[in-house]
Amino acid sequence: MPPQGATAYLILPLAATEGCTSPLLMRYTGPKAKRCRAQGVNLYGSDKYDRILQKKPMGPGKSPRARRGKKSEFGTQLLEKQKVRNTFGLSEKQFRRYYREALRSKAATGRRILELLETRLDNVLFRAGFAMTRMQSRQLASHGLFLVNKHRTNVPSHMVSPGDIIEAHPRAAASALFPTVLAATEKRMPPAWLKVDPRSLRIEIMAVPSPEQFEQALDIQKVVELYSR
Repeated sequence: MPPQGATAYLILPLAATEGCTSPLLMRYTGPKAKRCRAQGVNLYGSDKYDRILQKKPMGPGKSPRARRGKKSEFGTQLLEKQKVRNTFGLSEKQFRRYYREALRSKAATGRRILELLETRLDNVLFRAGFAMTRMQSRQLASHGLFLVNKHRTNVPSHMVSPGDIIEAHPRAAASALFPTVLAATEKRMPPAWLKVDPRSLRIEIMAVPSPEQFEQALDIQKVVELYSR
């Protein structure tokens, strides 16, 4: 058991998975609803967290109203960074790497960060409706259940580009998992930059996502301001 107050993670062994080159996958196993309430946003994509936030919009704790006060600018920026990291399931080290890469781009830093995050393989699977949460899509990608341009890929952070084709591995396509997932996500509309065929479990990347197609609950500019301090 982790010490009280520590972030809880589960280390999943994946070395036995055929073709897997990454021996470990880190997955948060703490109280997800409490984390969503603390950060005021559905971090995991599942409808149940939207319902919880509607029912309990205040932060967790015995008297969250009494603790409410005006956040400092630094506190607001830090909260936004946590939202982005937790939404996409990134460690601080991973997220800083995306920030540094975005700084080297000619595009606006915040926009480039979100472009990089949106075009990760695990996020694309989630946005296409092939997984109920980003955590589930990360597991699907890590187990090599999808091909990118006919090549088996087991790296969730693999970046896709316009023209790429993502398809379920032939053996994975017959799994009983996908009809259940697709039924649960059928109301989720894929963004226009993805051409999705749920019957054949196929995704074509049509374009680089534009700002109006990014995850809208995130204020990336505050994150850029925090790292620019």
